[in-house]
Amino acid sequence: MLGAAVRRCSAAAAAVARASPRGLLHPSPAPGPAAAVQSLRCYSHGSHETDEEFDARWVTYFNKPDIDAWELRKGMNTLVGYDLVPEPKIIDAALRACRRLNDFASAVRILEVVKELRPTLNELGISTPEELGLDKV
Repeated sequence: MLGAAVRRCSAAAAAVARASPRGLLHPSPAPGPAAAVQSLRCYSHGSHETDEEFDARWVTYFNKPDIDAWELRKGMNTLVGYDLVPEPKIIDAALRACRRLNDFASAVRILEVVKELRPTLNELGISTPEELGLDKV
């Protein structure tokens, strides 16, 4: 595949060189295979995190015994910024961190983030476990 790209690049460079005006004292050399390789870039250097690793990282973050209120808010803001719905175990760890800090306001805000899904649940016709009575089983 790379060889085909190099051949196409070399052929295009040779065509440009043939079409250039005559009479130049020092015509520019046609780019070789190295020019084609230099234009290839790999932008993904890090490893990809699985869903389980992502969840474990955030549960560990909220379970830190020395977490403070600022770190708690920053973690929740970061999670909300990912535009995803955190797994229940992440919300559980965040609420437990709120309890350790006696931070009622943050606990309410976390619950508000979860409740923001109510219009979507209603639109899709999805019932919560409480509405189904599963929380009493």
